[in-house]
Amino acid sequence: QVQLVESGGGLVQPGGSLRLSCAASGMIFSMYAMNWYRQAPGKQRERVAAISSSGVTNYADSVKGRFTISRDNAKNTVYLQMNSLKPEDTAVYSCNTYRAPRYYWGQGTQVTVSS
Repeated sequence: QVQLVESGGGLVQPGGSLRLSCAASGMIFSMYAMNWYRQAPGKQRERVAAISSSGVTNYADSVKGRFTISRDNAKNTVYLQMNSLKPEDTAVYSCNTYRAPRYYWGQGTQVTVSS
């Protein structure tokens, strides 16, 4: 059974940084692409970053240059380093992966950017 557990969210001031972690179990982690999504109240869920099994990354325009996704296959963990945070980055952040025949999601971690 695939399980994804996020951590690292919290309250941060504008311009600050946070690093989110997503620990995976029940899968051969190195074989799968991983994604970070976010959803703010009243808004659609948005994919903010993705990393392939080979380490190729992709970012939403809204976070490009500020967020960095990375993975540590030895720790079965994917990270999202978030710098220069803005109030509009406030959302619940979740990691996800696709392992046939379904997608798997973590429970999410709240990130609040406010002074």
